[in-house]
Amino acid sequence: MSLRDALRIPSSAITDESVHRERRRLLAAFAAAPALALNGCAEAEPPPPPKTAITAAQARSGFRTDEELTGFGDVTTYNNFYEFGTRKDDPSNAAKTLRTRPWSVAVGGECAKPGTVSLDDLLKGLKPEERVYRMRCVEGWSMVIPWLGVPLGEVLKRFEPTSKAKYVAFTSLADPRQMPGVRYRSINWPYREGLRMDEAMHPLTLLATGLYGKPLPQQNGAPLRLVVPWKYGFKGLKSIVEISFVEKMPETAWHDLQPSEYGFFSNVNPNVDHPRWSQKTERRIAGKASKLFAERIPTRIYNGYGAQVASMYAGLDLKKWF
Repeated sequence: MSLRDALRIPSSAITDESVHRERRRLLAAFAAAPALALNGCAEAEPPPPPKTAITAAQARSGFRTDEELTGFGDVTTYNNFYEFGTRKDDPSNAAKTLRTRPWSVAVGGECAKPGTVSLDDLLKGLKPEERVYRMRCVEGWSMVIPWLGVPLGEVLKRFEPTSKAKYVAFTSLADPRQMPGVRYRSINWPYREGLRMDEAMHPLTLLATGLYGKPLPQQNGAPLRLVVPWKYGFKGLKSIVEISFVEKMPETAWHDLQPSEYGFFSNVNPNVDHPRWSQKTERRIAGKASKLFAERIPTRIYNGYGAQVASMYAGLDLKKWF
């Protein structure tokens, strides 16, 4: 498959009801109310990460899993993509309005070579590779997805970030003409996310351009989305239009909306519950199991990628810096 084919989009389980209803109720309340007091993530910057490195073999060991894949139909019809609505089937029903060609990404901030580049130029010379990753949603369900993409770090290096670049901030497209959900203030648009520099440069962190060997569907974040498999799924923002190297921890969309529930790091952690539900188990949507009666399995720290990423958080209070 050529890079152009991998990026071109053709023209042509369920969250527990009580959780779903409560989350939607709170979204409406948050949109109409002042932001709540910030937690420790906003009080001060976390301590700098320890100087650690993993071997290439350790990194590659996280690139695949033998666990049963979630079916293409479930991956593409059971989504959180609030730009197209808050129900799980809204993105697959509404996202066909998203135009993914032409597409460009603005890169700036603390780097030597800022600029706005086309998607083809952004990824030029990088061969898409398949990564089979677990994906754990903060709502308590999970999938196993064969992504197609390129390492984020290889893309970021091209812009030569300076020593002041401690974090990377990302912004999604927010166009109410293409995205009906943006017409409603469920969150403060545009959707924003961020990573610490070492997280962004980690070999597991992927810029996804496809899944199941096919171009990324609109509802899954076409044409370019972030995949960070050891973090909750909402960290993987979709339809990226801006990347910025920054010195201070950037504000993110869910933390901005409700800081006591959604921290900056958002590493998968069964030992730190969401204020309104436990994170100790998850509903694995895979194989022929329905989304409603999917098997419930224990959640693993860092979503099972601790061997690759735990060293980055050595000495960090994971309850404060959640």
